[in-house]
Amino acid sequence: MDQQSSKKRKNNKQSSEPKKKTKPQKQQTLSDVKHLGEQLLSSKAYINNLPLLLNYLHPTPTTSYPREFVLESLLSLQSFFTPLLPHLPSSNAKPTEDPESIYRTWVRSKFDEFVTCLVGLSVSSMFHGEDEALREVVLDTLMECVKVGNVGKFHSHIYYKFIKNMIFSVEEADTLLNLLVSKYFKYIDIRYFTYISIEKLISKDVKESSDSEKESTTRASGQLLIRNIHHVLSKIPPLEQLGENSEYEMWNASGVFTKESETESKKVKGKEAKKSGNDVPSPSKISKKMKMKFSKAWMSFLALPLPIDVYKEVLVTLHQTVIPYLSSPIMLCDFLTRSYDIGGVISVMALSSLFILMTEHGLEYPNLYVKLYALLEPSVFIAKHRAKFFELLDSCLKSPLLPAYLAASFAKKLSRLALTVPPSGGLVIVALIHNLLRRHPSINCLVHKEDNVETAKDVASIKSGIDQFKNDETDLLKTNAMSKFVCIVTVAFLLN
Repeated sequence: MDQQSSKKRKNNKQSSEPKKKTKPQKQQTLSDVKHLGEQLLSSKAYINNLPLLLNYLHPTPTTSYPREFVLESLLSLQSFFTPLLPHLPSSNAKPTEDPESIYRTWVRSKFDEFVTCLVGLSVSSMFHGEDEALREVVLDTLMECVKVGNVGKFHSHIYYKFIKNMIFSVEEADTLLNLLVSKYFKYIDIRYFTYISIEKLISKDVKESSDSEKESTTRASGQLLIRNIHHVLSKIPPLEQLGENSEYEMWNASGVFTKESETESKKVKGKEAKKSGNDVPSPSKISKKMKMKFSKAWMSFLALPLPIDVYKEVLVTLHQTVIPYLSSPIMLCDFLTRSYDIGGVISVMALSSLFILMTEHGLEYPNLYVKLYALLEPSVFIAKHRAKFFELLDSCLKSPLLPAYLAASFAKKLSRLALTVPPSGGLVIVALIHNLLRRHPSINCLVHKEDNVETAKDVASIKSGIDQFKNDETDLLKTNAMSKFVCIVTVAFLLN
């Protein structure tokens, strides 16, 4: 009992003693971060500083570091990785028992982590005001990794990862896109891999997200995602046509455009392939490759369920920004004919591109005039793009090979519309009908009958409602436009 009581008193004494205070952790300063970077760059003995510096690039809602810490660690890590990249194994490579192989595989895993941090920082919402300059530094560092990250060649996977995160970003997509446009879209290989990334993103991630992903405040989806894709596609500069002696500017000169010539030279048997230092193909071959990727990206995008505002914007610019650069413009015929069949303002917007395919690329579309005839409604005279529509209407009716019944149907339909459209529309109608009568003499009988001596008396005796023209008929063969009775409205306008 005495022993137990003594132990209890001893324990009570120990518990009553005040606990020793733990020494507070020293708050890190910018000089500490610089010192970590200097040590890492000086010797392999300080390789454990690598994960410490990477920690500064992992901002979270609870822990965030000053921008000076992020910038300093970023610059140190870039200086460390850049000379090593050509000698590092691929991300999927497995190490051997050799210590050097184990070391390089580990460094490669840290480089992959570094890239992930850069992609996350580029779309982070932590940058505001003056911190936007840091976002530009992050993007520049990321693009340097893209440039030489694949054993000294263009690293398409890193670039795809960046493009994907940028497009899925809710707020930062426009900021990053503006940086790409101002600094990197001038390089032909950057544009090339942007088209590839967009096509891949649409075929895999966009369709999957539209099927399974719910609306999110941090990740774009649905219509916002489609708008972001359209913004990127519309900001990529068109391909310039260069002469054979000129060369396109490239971000990585030993990139994708040398692969074809390399593989061809390897297939040559019994001959020595003499390769010059600059093994880039001719501009015509590069242009052909670019058109193929451009076409695939745009056709993948046009297959998406476009929001109505994006749909209209695409149709307005399609004939200028897309059709001239497609590998085969006729591939747009399904999209344009579907758009033209919708009716209303969508059909008006689709007419420009459809007309180009018909007149310059041999598209046969028998329903063109039937749909064009259906568009002649009062609403088209107040549409936003009515001027372009009337110009195309006049061009479509210009051919002297048009049958008389078709030209007459358009003339009478337009003359009826003159009663309900604004005065400015009436002037347009007069000009259109005048052109029809001048180009197609076979329909002059509608306003002038030489076998009738007293034409003026006949015109005055015509009563409203006598004309047998069927204004609401959609079949142009059944409109009775060539009936012997004169259209009173046409006569009234032309005589005045």
